[in-house]
Amino acid sequence: MSPQAFDAVCKALPGAHMDVQWGDDHVWKVGGKMFAVRSPAGSFSFKASDIAFEALTAEGPGVPAPYLAKAKWVWFASVEEADEEELEDWLRTAHRLIAAKLTKKVRKDLGID
Repeated sequence: MSPQAFDAVCKALPGAHMDVQWGDDHVWKVGGKMFAVRSPAGSFSFKASDIAFEALTAEGPGVPAPYLAKAKWVWFASVEEADEEELEDWLRTAHRLIAAKLTKKVRKDLGID
């Protein structure tokens, strides 16, 4: 998947917006909470479910994300090498996991649910 496609998938999710942080990282958020990050170097990370975190980091292509592993974030070295369909699904799931933690009012204001 191209970096532009990664950003397009994230941008299309309800209530999602991007901030540039930590230099030039594209930090995707919903309701002010991060759900995915893409670096200009091509690496990326996202929030995963407990089961997906174990599957992706045990013997899968990802590793526990630095500083965020305890929160079940997975890091990948290259967005270009990621399978487009899988990555889209992971990003939608990451968004859904974070959005579910927002208050009902915030979700309603963002058009989620």
